[in-house]
Amino acid sequence: MHEYKPAGPCHGRGFGTHAVCPTGVPSGLWRRTPGCVPNYDREVTPEQTSHQEVRETTAATGRTMRPQSVPVNVYEAPEALIVVAPFPAVTPDDVTIELSPAILRISARLRSSGPREYLLREWEYGGYEREIDLPQGYGSRVEASLTNGQLVVRVLRGPLAGPLSMRPS
Repeated sequence: MHEYKPAGPCHGRGFGTHAVCPTGVPSGLWRRTPGCVPNYDREVTPEQTSHQEVRETTAATGRTMRPQSVPVNVYEAPEALIVVAPFPAVTPDDVTIELSPAILRISARLRSSGPREYLLREWEYGGYEREIDLPQGYGSRVEASLTNGQLVVRVLRGPLAGPLSMRPS
């Protein structure tokens, strides 16, 4: 077990504090406090990552990661069920929308995973997935768009036309 030492001028204030273990790996809460600049106790040297390194790291991450569950907002409009989900750092070509009886599945492949030493890592650039149970009466057609990292899917009212797979515009 590591023994942690204070880092930065905020230590001891009870808010916005964090600690850095002797190896330089941060722990604790990460909150920005005005005037608080973290002290990471290590020197960072910028290096240029090659395209090949990014491809290799992305492939390795893709083999081991589970897709990230995506939060959604779902509401009914007069002619459709609307599903809105954050899909940051992916393009329409990365996203797949599938409609089958009573289920809408939205997903995106892993986009990029460069070799970095993250201080805090909570999400990947892609590898998203979510299934939504659809109420009866929806599925005659699907329209979708991906703009500014937000996926919007419209599942139109009417009987299911059959299984469907598409990409957003």
